[in-house]
Amino acid sequence: MTTSITPGAATLPAARGPLSASVLGTLLREQPRADLDFDGLADADPLGDDLQLALHLCYELHYQGLPGVSADWEWDPELLRLRGALEARFLAALRENVAGGDDVAGELDGLLVEPIDVEGVSHFLRDHGDWAQVREYFTHRSIYHHKEADPHAWVIPRLRGRAKAALVAVEFDEFGGGRAEFVHAQLYVDLLRAAGLPDGYLELIDHVPAAMLAVVNMMSLFGLHRSLRGALCGHFAAAEITTAPSAQRMDQALQRLDAPEACRFFYTEHIEADAVHEQVMRHDVLGDLLEQEPALAADVVFGIQATEFLEGRFGQQVLSRWQAGESSLRLPLG
Repeated sequence: MTTSITPGAATLPAARGPLSASVLGTLLREQPRADLDFDGLADADPLGDDLQLALHLCYELHYQGLPGVSADWEWDPELLRLRGALEARFLAALRENVAGGDDVAGELDGLLVEPIDVEGVSHFLRDHGDWAQVREYFTHRSIYHHKEADPHAWVIPRLRGRAKAALVAVEFDEFGGGRAEFVHAQLYVDLLRAAGLPDGYLELIDHVPAAMLAVVNMMSLFGLHRSLRGALCGHFAAAEITTAPSAQRMDQALQRLDAPEACRFFYTEHIEADAVHEQVMRHDVLGDLLEQEPALAADVVFGIQATEFLEGRFGQQVLSRWQAGESSLRLPLG
């Protein structure tokens, strides 16, 4: 048996219901052979904690693995069958919550227009947030930024020509331009450490609610399916277009709170990098992809809209808790 060790994560996350409990129990067996409980699938909330954690556990086998779990589980047929059923529920929920269409240019233009009266998480933190709320936000985003560029790498062999070359150029920057200390995931580790938070890979996952798990699971869903390559590119473009303004607001919040330099550096790096990436993704990746495969326009739009839906849902949940004077985390930080 081959055992994978996950640096910094000492234990598996706690189950959040019957589906995630079944997956966790299976993964801890010494001999890979799945015997999974599908009974709770029909009634599970596709965007809820139990299903999203179960799906996240299945996906993690394709990344850094899980502590104490055999790497041989990655291609277990029964586990893949469950993952497929979980994905079908999740994908259906995403499609039900977006408008659809095939106007890629219109969707991208819409991302560049911010309503005057909008208040998202980064706006709130810039204007009102305290250090405890900033640390909560760092905690939420940890499961995203620990694997920030990894899901997008799955799409590289599914692209051709200029679209492939341009996406690789963006990924090269995300992975530090060849310098390990500037890999964006490492910069986030530095941020967590400077903020006095646990910095191990997925070490904070028990604190993070389903709304953020769903954002990361969407990236894996799109990346691991060739049929969703257009959606992955749409998601990636949406992320790059919206990150620079958000990162600028976060830097302003951190300046106001006199945060450690390592916290600020993560965001200032994204302000500079993503302003360039926005143009590359829009014109070189999506432009060339749709010249080659115009039928993918609807998938690209779906990827953009799904990203906006899940990020908006996450932001609304966090803000509603803060505005009520409550923590936005599932479990309080120690």
